[in-house]
Amino acid sequence: MIIVTGSVTAKPGSFDALLEASLAHVHRSRTENGCISHAVRIDSEEPMKLVFFEEWRDVAALQAHFTTPGIADLLAAFREHSCASEKITAYEATELPPLG
Repeated sequence: MIIVTGSVTAKPGSFDALLEASLAHVHRSRTENGCISHAVRIDSEEPMKLVFFEEWRDVAALQAHFTTPGIADLLAAFREHSCASEKITAYEATELPPLG
């Protein structure tokens, strides 16, 4: 499995528009082949910051995701409504046996 994390911080007065675009992206992404989970959350310590957490079946599914038209829509929203965006980080993970 591939785990992807990232975040974006809204410009003053742009939070609602950024959240709307991010949620639209999340909902589109969940329908893609190989998407296990895709979520965006409001950071509890920085309420203008949105944090993304994604799980993908494999690298091929993630690469296909980055070629979809929805990515261009999300990046346009980031350019218009954000003042900061952290890098996107991807990790390869394997599930561990139950702990405890």
